Amino acid sequence: MTFEKKIADVFRLTDENWMRHANPLSVWTRYSVLPLIIMAFWSRLWIGWWCLLPGTLSILWMFLNPIVFKAPKTTKNWASKAVLGERVYLNRDNIPLPAHHNTPLYTILNGISSVGFLLAVWSTVYFSVWGAISGIAMAYLGKSWFLDRMVWLYEDMKNLNQTYQNWEY
Repeated sequence: MTFEKKIADVFRLTDENWMRHANPLSVWTRYSVLPLIIMAFWSRLWIGWWCLLPGTLSILWMFLNPIVFKAPKTTKNWASKAVLGERVYLNRDNIPLPAHHNTPLYTILNGISSVGFLLAVWSTVYFSVWGAISGIAMAYLGKSWFLDRMVWLYEDMKNLNQTYQNWEY
């Protein structure tokens, strides 16, 4: 089982929940998670331990976001295809990816996103505004580029595999 599959299991991404997460509202509002978490814990400067309340709510939002929206009316949009591509990528142990998608780029992009996340967290601990902004930007640059590659992967795989053709409507 891939590391990414384990993460999907933490978020309880069943077949139904993957389709809920494929709702563009889920994808675009997911971009609010990191800034909300950073702001919540930054607020310890002003509200002390009460920062745990918005911190807890923002982390709860991170876990609920993929499942609170309905399945989209159509998956023929960039955001839905990005999520479906992530699902294809997680299934690479069962259905191999085409050779041109077997690249370290996905790992590099996830690494960039992770370093950005860690920079944002470190900057929050030490109250570095520019560090937090840079970290969030770096995390979202890596993630957005990764999602764009997932759209390409999905487009390629749906043409090669009947299983994936059934996901688009």
